Amino acid sequence: MVSLEDARRVIAAAEKKSHETRQPMNIAVVDEGGNLVAHVRMDGAWIGSIDISQKKAYTSRAFDISTKELAAHSQSGGQFFGIHTSNNGKIMIFAGGIPLRKDGKVVGAIGVSGGSGDQDNAVAEAGAAAF
Repeated sequence: MVSLEDARRVIAAAEKKSHETRQPMNIAVVDEGGNLVAHVRMDGAWIGSIDISQKKAYTSRAFDISTKELAAHSQSGGQFFGIHTSNNGKIMIFAGGIPLRKDGKVVGAIGVSGGSGDQDNAVAEAGAAAF
């Protein structure tokens, strides 16, 4: 289970990392069912990234894999090529989504959007580490 308290802790750690990158982000945390627990749009973060952050979190939980890793497998010729068209368009194959694990089991995910793929992923990793 990902509680609101958990989500706030994850978001706070991600925000701290985002400040270090000097790139405002949208940060979403979902529970085991892929449902949104909390979302933050930092001042100045792109409004178009609200949806992307939430979908990155959903994708990471839906497949229990980081979106960065999924992206590597979803390129032309890859084993998951075309996966981004599944689930009524809810699948994001950009870096920045990371599963949240408790006792080795995926119980939720974080999704971050607003910078480069490397920035999004670094911010998501910081958030996931706080879980």
